[in-house]
Amino acid sequence: MRPRSLALAAAIAVLPLTAVSLGVSTAQAATPNASPRVALPNTVNPAVAHSEKKGDVPAAQQISVSVSLKLRDTDALDRFLTAVTTPGTPEYGHYLTPEQFTARFGPTQAAVDQVRTYLAQQGLTVTDVSANRQVVNAHGTTAQVSQAFGTHESAYLDPQLQRAFFANDAAASIPSDLAAVVQGVSGLDNHAVRKNRLATPNAVTPNAATATPSGMSPAQYTGAYNLTRTGADGTGVTVALWEFDGYKSTNLTTYDSQFGLSGPAVTTVAVDGANYDSKPGEGQGEVELDSEIVRGVAPKATQLVYEAPNSDQGEIDMANKIVTDNRVSVISISWGSCEPDTTASSMTAVDNAFKQAAAQGISIFSASGDDGSRDCTRSTSGSSVKAVDFPASSPHQTGVGGTNLKVSSGNTYSSESAWSTAGGGVSTVFAKPSWQTGTGVSGTMRTVPDVSSNADPASGFSIYTVGGWQVYGGTSAAAPLWSGYAAQFNQKAKAAGQPVLGEASPRLYSVANSGSYGSTFHDVTAGANQDFSTKAGYDQVTGWGTPVADALTTALLGGTTTPPSGGCTAAQLVGNGGFESGTAAPWATSTGVVDNSSSQAAHSGSWKAWMNGYGSAHTDTLSQTVSIPAGCASAKLTFWLHVDTVETGTTAYDKLTVQANGTTLATYSNANAAAGYVQRTVDLTSFAGQTVTVKFTGTEDASLQTSFVIDDVALNVG
Repeated sequence: MRPRSLALAAAIAVLPLTAVSLGVSTAQAATPNASPRVALPNTVNPAVAHSEKKGDVPAAQQISVSVSLKLRDTDALDRFLTAVTTPGTPEYGHYLTPEQFTARFGPTQAAVDQVRTYLAQQGLTVTDVSANRQVVNAHGTTAQVSQAFGTHESAYLDPQLQRAFFANDAAASIPSDLAAVVQGVSGLDNHAVRKNRLATPNAVTPNAATATPSGMSPAQYTGAYNLTRTGADGTGVTVALWEFDGYKSTNLTTYDSQFGLSGPAVTTVAVDGANYDSKPGEGQGEVELDSEIVRGVAPKATQLVYEAPNSDQGEIDMANKIVTDNRVSVISISWGSCEPDTTASSMTAVDNAFKQAAAQGISIFSASGDDGSRDCTRSTSGSSVKAVDFPASSPHQTGVGGTNLKVSSGNTYSSESAWSTAGGGVSTVFAKPSWQTGTGVSGTMRTVPDVSSNADPASGFSIYTVGGWQVYGGTSAAAPLWSGYAAQFNQKAKAAGQPVLGEASPRLYSVANSGSYGSTFHDVTAGANQDFSTKAGYDQVTGWGTPVADALTTALLGGTTTPPSGGCTAAQLVGNGGFESGTAAPWATSTGVVDNSSSQAAHSGSWKAWMNGYGSAHTDTLSQTVSIPAGCASAKLTFWLHVDTVETGTTAYDKLTVQANGTTLATYSNANAAAGYVQRTVDLTSFAGQTVTVKFTGTEDASLQTSFVIDDVALNVG
């Protein structure tokens, strides 16, 4: 596994050969039991095909393996995962406990016992079984492992990485009576990539640590993405950080102190006995980056740092421990490896745990990689191969790409373009999931990423690590930013009596494919990686784009979000008030309201909202939801209104009402007809501290048209 931030140019150390001594003639047990056997596909590390065989692994050397068991009733599981994220279904939001998942979809105890018995018969020692019965861990000598799985273990040298490793020469096999319950086996090789890589502005060497921060601060990135306007800080939500290294708590507290942040102390959860905190390795900066970005977005969220051995087994065991612990509702992942250089059976085992996470309502956000559409650039397969990163390619998590973010002096969004080495492309392992619609990308395989956020080291984040301030970027920073947003959302959902975000992608794609897309995402349309360019809507560089957090929260909650409390900054809150974008968003309208025809002139520009004017019974609506901060002493809705009619007299036959949260505040009619526009003002100060849906409703009777033409709408607070 490698963290999903750009590598510093550094020599990759050759692992010592003591564990895979070369030229050893001690015989391994080459012939398994005589009973019929079945090959386990995808159990040979792809690096074997590109590496030099140097000799045998000593027969007495100890090897640890993880046997992954198959899930049950997978068709029913897939149906449940679709239903539980689909509003309106009986299953929506009714997530399972780990015990319920295991009872319905997990391997049976009989299957576990069958595998344990077999391993013991081969002389292996079973060390533990995951609580969800998906993984049986065992260890034994090379000879015993070779006999159990019909393999031969050899020592290899990877010439691309100059790394020594051991691996099985051919696919593992098992007795045919185990084939119905065993998914695969991991641990037959140790080719995991263990080097940490972080993106810095010069992308060659890390900046010298400085005494004061110089990168993007929490106020800047939370302001730009409207994360400060959701009214949430992560209170009551727990986030898991998926790590293969450790951290120093003093660095985290220094970061908090610098930026005035406070929240629950970060806690380490050891996996398979791993705990790096006493002496963190090269990945320390990665772990501290993840924690500090989550803290910046959701300071009151509880963080659990899961630390695992950097191996296929470690990753599998961490995935299963997180879901069976069931202590978190969000997982942030900044480590990965390119698909072609990762054993497919191990990816399947991790993805099975991700299915359980989805069933339990746990959101997962994974960095999409920092080598563009050539994710194997710094791996065995090299830069000539188009590839995406795992776990970001799993269909049961949300892959997060990278951008270059420009922030205004007022800590508001200015502009954004794609980071040229942000990971993205097409998976060769996972099929396109049913929810991945509206992308405009043909084919049957999953595409990556799903969403994105700031990652370019040139617009990097201020991070305190290893005793000083650094500027770091990489999609390693984008994944925890989205994870922090999910923590905010889950806090809001609980307060609203709604389900947590859960598997995020189906719900995010639903919003992106709706009329709310333009107001809920920043659509990034500039930039490219090696093989794909950005475009309007979805693309394989930035996905659907970056979050407009308050509007996205409103859309996901169905318009029930609560605005932040506290002070008030003078601002204009209405989006697209002049309708000059040429589309309705972020307004919700009836058909044909936003218009640029010459039959009715706009107050300014070319576009306006033309309601009614049909001369028959008809109703038109125009609405937008905004959040008015509690500290605002004034909130005035203004709009320019032109009433054109063929009605006569003072009787109100056709009417326009202005409502806030269903309360009618003003009414106009054909009796208000005038030759030009008149500016109208409605006082919304009494709605301070609330989320307000401002709605215009125009109704016509059965004859004689009246047009209500609205333009240049604004809601100014202060």
